[in-house]
Amino acid sequence: MAQMHHHQEPEGADLAQAAKATLERAGEQWTAMRASVFEVLAGFEKPASAYDIADAMSKAQGRRVAANSIYRILDLFVGANLARRVESANAYVANAHPDCLHDCIFLVCDQCGQTTHIDDDRLTDAVRDAARGAGFRPERPVIEVRGRCADCAKD
Repeated sequence: MAQMHHHQEPEGADLAQAAKATLERAGEQWTAMRASVFEVLAGFEKPASAYDIADAMSKAQGRRVAANSIYRILDLFVGANLARRVESANAYVANAHPDCLHDCIFLVCDQCGQTTHIDDDRLTDAVRDAARGAGFRPERPVIEVRGRCADCAKD
């Protein structure tokens, strides 16, 4: 049986505070723009692209927010463990436990786009070990499983 990695997952203001603390520990500033991007990203129920975030912010702020600015912030967030990139969707999700570094597994529904994040340290450790065994130095394993979520599988 796989060893699962469990977390107490903060939400809302607690999640934003955890993200702020993590970013500041990384030596970065928690600016108003970064706070806004994180808040919008955390508010999406599905992975969001930089364009999705820019559109939501533009509507909320009543001014145009450029996707290029969002991409730079998202890159910073991924590097600081505040967000994860869902590679196959070219989209991002807020990391619900930014103070914990580990590899993630994403379950991506091809029908509705819902993406579920799970942790299984034994599986991701095995992937890293296999990569090392092949003479490869793994730095950021990305594991995505495409299929149908439980709701869509009912149809």
